[in-house]
Amino acid sequence: VQLQASGGGLVQAGGSLRISCASSGDTFSSYAMGWFRQAPGKEREFVAAISWSGGSTNYADSVKGRFTISRDNAMNTVYLQMNSLKPEDTAVYHCAADRRRLGLPFISSLYSYWGHGTQVTVSS
Repeated sequence: VQLQASGGGLVQAGGSLRISCASSGDTFSSYAMGWFRQAPGKEREFVAAISWSGGSTNYADSVKGRFTISRDNAMNTVYLQMNSLKPEDTAVYHCAADRRRLGLPFISSLYSYWGHGTQVTVSS
């Protein structure tokens, strides 16, 4: 599975941004998908996850109510809609995939495939 994240950029605090992750190489609908982020000098942290069908989602407390993860299995793409952005959301955002039908992992080591990240910068 190959994953390619895109859509990052510079946005002012309070603004919105949608990032995407396109998948290729295997049946996208067989995979749970996750978003993680890593800020400079910090460890990678979980942001959100979505089940293979899109019927279940999971969010980190820090983004709950502001971010929405979704997927389009026909387009082999997962999205992260980010609203009410804060400077502390600044990070490189990575998408990840794991072939599973049960569970929404929030631990990075449980994901088998990773894409290159996309930079999101929120200015104050």
